Amino acid sequence: MTTSDTSPRPGMIERLLRHDRYIVLGSVSLVVLAAAWYTITGVGMNMSALEMTRMAGPIGEPMQMGGPPIWTRNYAVLIFLMWWVMMIAMMTPSAAPTVLLYTALKRVGRDQNAAVWLSFCFLTGYLIAWAGFSLVATGAQWALELVGLADGPMMTIRSKVFAGCVLVSAGAYQLSDLKTACLKHCQSPARFLSKHNRPGAYGALRTGALHGVYCLGCCWALMALLFVGGIMNLYWIAGIALYVALEKLLPRAKWLPILTGLCLIAAGLWLVLTAFVTGL
Repeated sequence: MTTSDTSPRPGMIERLLRHDRYIVLGSVSLVVLAAAWYTITGVGMNMSALEMTRMAGPIGEPMQMGGPPIWTRNYAVLIFLMWWVMMIAMMTPSAAPTVLLYTALKRVGRDQNAAVWLSFCFLTGYLIAWAGFSLVATGAQWALELVGLADGPMMTIRSKVFAGCVLVSAGAYQLSDLKTACLKHCQSPARFLSKHNRPGAYGALRTGALHGVYCLGCCWALMALLFVGGIMNLYWIAGIALYVALEKLLPRAKWLPILTGLCLIAAGLWLVLTAFVTGL
């Protein structure tokens, strides 16, 4: 008499786990799509990012849209969420290769049965680091509006001279040793993971947060350019996100940050010069 065997066939579990990279990649893609949708539609804001983009004026000359918003606790939380979700949409795609490499690394170690879960922990740590940046950016936005250097409704700098100074500062940071050091970590995920990999969920969270800190050190000045072009200007959001990805994924293009820094400095000086000439 034959009996049915309901136990998994040899290798079945291994073949299923081999698809964990697709699970991680699919999950990361869903996170990016959700964050992009939130950013574009401007959930909770008076205008969507599409409307903000259509109404964007020249740098330093935002369209006048009435009185400034009142900064309540709820409004501050909304602005923080706007910044954080926007950072998730902009930075997660360039972090995806590191997340996938981390997943592959865990699959061959003692944590192989929890590779997918630990990858989510790693990504969570990475995004927590950008939550810290978003908190600082929210405070900076409030301070700029308070002193009259930023237009509240359009969320952009209202002074050509100050906008030019931001461009020059961002360009100078592109040429700095700190930028170069942080970029090397972002461009070499295998070296980073071999040095900072730790076991367990807390170790994954810690490693992801540390990677986020290096990424933040590499890109924070570029994100400050959103104050110049408009925080919810989709052209600037997409352009900066694409540039960040190119910096990380093209490690041999060492000329790229240098060229970008020089261009930003030149553009900033030109903006300041024209502001003085025209008296704006």
